[in-house]
Order: sequence, then C-alpha cells, then structure tokens
Amino acid sequence: MNDAVHPEWITPDWPAPAAVRAFVTTRAGGVSAGAFASMNLGLRSGDAPDAVRANRAILRRALPAEPVWLDQVHGTGVIAAHAAGGGVLAADAAWTGATDVVCAVLVADCMPVFLCDRDGTAVAVAHAGWRGMAGGVIEATVRAMPAAPERLLAWLGPAIGPRNFEVGDDVRSAFLAGSAAAHAAFVPYPGRPGKWLCDLGRLARQRLAALGVEAVTGGDRCTVDDARLFSHRRDRGRSGRMAAVIWRARGAG
Repeated sequence: MNDAVHPEWITPDWPAPAAVRAFVTTRAGGVSAGAFASMNLGLRSGDAPDAVRANRAILRRALPAEPVWLDQVHGTGVIAAHAAGGGVLAADAAWTGATDVVCAVLVADCMPVFLCDRDGTAVAVAHAGWRGMAGGVIEATVRAMPAAPERLLAWLGPAIGPRNFEVGDDVRSAFLAGSAAAHAAFVPYPGRPGKWLCDLGRLARQRLAALGVEAVTGGDRCTVDDARLFSHRRDRGRSGRMAAVIWRARGAG
C-alpha cells in the first residue's frame, strides 16, 4: 500500500501474492458531512454530489487508476474490468487479469467478496447482498476467472453480521432452494415467528466451498456494530457507501 491509503481503511488479512493489492474504505478520510461523514463514495446515496466527487478524488490518489465503477443491481452480472471501455455497466462483480486495472464495488451492509488466484495473475470483487448471493453472484464470479477454483483465495469483507441481519421466510427459502445446507446459516429470531437471523458470511463460505474454493478468510467485521463503517440498516437508509477495491500491481511480486 502507499501513503495515500488512510490508516483506518481495511486491508484484507489473507495470503495473497504481493502483486495483489486490495482494501475497503471506511467512514474515515473524506469531506462529507452529517449522516454521510466522511468518506461517502456513493453518488446515489443522497449526499452532496460535489462531496462524493471530492471523496472519489481522495480514493483515486491511493490507486493506480480510476476504479471501474459498476451500476450495481443486486444481480449476478460479472464484467471483465479491463474490457469495460470507460462506460458504467450494470453488474455486481468485476474481474481482471490486467495490471493496474482497479475492480470496485460499493457496499454498506452487503458483503464484498475478494478473490485472487494463488499466482496473483487474476483478481476479482463481488457485491454479495442476500439477493445477489442467493442468485449466484459468487458462483458467476468464480466461473468468470481464468483459474481453477482450487487455485483461488477468497476474503470476505465487512457486512451486516449474524446478530443484526433479520430476514423473513422469503430470504431463507431463497437460499434453501439452492442448498439444504443453508439452514445452518439461519437462526430463529426469538419471539418473532417467520423471522430469522441470517449469517451472510456462513452462506458465502458454503457457496465457495461447493465451488472448490477452500482458502477463505475474513467475514468477521459487522457494519452494524462498527460505527466506523457505513450501514444502510443501522442508519435507516440514510447512509453513505464504502468502496471495496482490488487490482494487480504492475511490477510487483
């Protein structure tokens, strides 16, 4: 990392090769005020656009290039960031094998899932909220990468944790339709029939394991519990967005 990476931003603790660079921003280091203080990177969050653009300029100083931003739709679309052509594409994940091409997603409770291969020749990041995860965004991202799943490493970034993610029967049913093993990620909410506490991290690990990705770390930071992070649910929808970025550094490793 370089000096432009704020000391409060989160660097993955994973055994990635030296060529792989990644981090997740926090609320620290920006210019936004009020509910969006201070490093809000979401242009559609309700924050002042000039403040968000200033924050994106701050982020840019920590990167080798402008991030390839996505129009996230809680779906399963994956783009090759090196072939994006400068437009903002509707997708929820990006991968690249090129150097100094920055893949990025915005999050504020949904889980960013970082991936790289053991040789550092390909990297990816997926925006995995419950809809995208149930729909298969993790599977789509793994399959888009030019590496066998058993050669991949994964790191699960900050997301709403299992003590705070209350969901209904519809969410549980969506996951159980894909795998009966998903029942272990849902705990009945005491005193609220039809409501469950959902463990997104456990679901992500299950899906990665089913694909053959066994080297998985992270998943221990809850956006709701940690006031240093943005949380859409904790802040009742008036929340900024953090960026999860990953790239291959030119000449590293």
